[in-house]
Amino acid sequence: MDASVASELIRQHLIDPEICIRCNTCETMCPTGAITHDARNYVVDAAKCNWCNDCISPCPTGSIDNYRRMPRRQAYSVEAQLLWDMLPAELTPTQLAEAGAVADVESAPVAAPAVATDPAGQAGFDSGRYNAKLPPWSAAHAYTNLYGPRAAEKSITATVVGNVRVTEVGHEYDTHHLVLDFGAMPFPVLEGQSIGIVPPGADAAGRPHHARQYSIASPRNGERPGYNNVSLTIKRVLEDHQGRPVRGVASNYLCDLKVGEKVQVIGPFGTSFLMPNHPKSHIVMICTGTGSAPMRAMTEWRRRLRASGKFEGGKLLLFFGARTQQELPYFGPLQNLPRDFIDIHFAFSRTPGQPRRYVQDLMRERSADLAPLLTDPHAYFYVCGLKAMEEGVVLTLREIAEAAGLNWDLVGAALKRAGRLHLETY
Repeated sequence: MDASVASELIRQHLIDPEICIRCNTCETMCPTGAITHDARNYVVDAAKCNWCNDCISPCPTGSIDNYRRMPRRQAYSVEAQLLWDMLPAELTPTQLAEAGAVADVESAPVAAPAVATDPAGQAGFDSGRYNAKLPPWSAAHAYTNLYGPRAAEKSITATVVGNVRVTEVGHEYDTHHLVLDFGAMPFPVLEGQSIGIVPPGADAAGRPHHARQYSIASPRNGERPGYNNVSLTIKRVLEDHQGRPVRGVASNYLCDLKVGEKVQVIGPFGTSFLMPNHPKSHIVMICTGTGSAPMRAMTEWRRRLRASGKFEGGKLLLFFGARTQQELPYFGPLQNLPRDFIDIHFAFSRTPGQPRRYVQDLMRERSADLAPLLTDPHAYFYVCGLKAMEEGVVLTLREIAEAAGLNWDLVGAALKRAGRLHLETY
């Protein structure tokens, strides 16, 4: 490396491990592959980061909005960041001078944007091109970060008032519906927001467990109407995405909780994955597994509004995927919802003796209904579930748009700009 470049002062983008809730939003939004993670921390590779800022506003905690002035040759490595429990202090002017830094941070060059590519050399899928950073114009105001490492109160204590399994007993897929009550302490939430659960104890290195993020599965006025409680949808994790045995710290802790036990909570988080509130607005929900949590919250809020007779709702469409019917959370209650209230379609990919079907297949079958909604300013699309579904769903929307004679580049940009397409995957 040229000596002048090596001593150049850069503005190194970093993630604060103290307040990060490991939600994966930043990694999803980063178009250059600069953000990665291990079991402990999310980190930024200085050699890949171009400061495009696509990751800044979607971050629910603000942990992503940090930087340090560093000589380029001394930039914190990914390996070093993975070991951090907190951000290092800013280098003083004296320390920078001793390191031979020669340029002011504001004049540091910014690398040209990198483009993610697939193994074939073609431009890869970038969800940040489509994922809205703004909520619907009629969404309610979301309160965030009321409790957490940087808040006045580090956490709030909730009491378990319900814990029931919502997938069939006798199958390995164990999902629970957990209800937490906050008593008289304020904890305002909206459908589409999430909270962080802090498991007790410490990891193998003796460090306290960091918070795990879970989407809220109940409406804004409580799992039980008029009560200060929320519900979560928790899948017991017994293997990683590669099928290797692993016991999820938070999920097993939560699934095993008994009524009356106490839980430490931080949050709430999220300002964009919110539902529209204006009359006749339409909601299209596309999810897999526990990605159904925010969809349940939105559906239940609309159901309560409908029962009150004070709100004229639009269409509700749900495309819900799982491996089998037995692994589908809330299958029974969903079946009982009136057909004139919500249009539900299930896709099962592992039913013995049946062809594999995915949510994209269902969407294609309903393309005649979805195509006009893509250009309807009162229609909003929400996608939640495993990261692997994200690309397929968006490409299917593009396929539906183009089959209807629409320009997807214009439609996709309009969806994002108007806060009408929201992607939340993990």
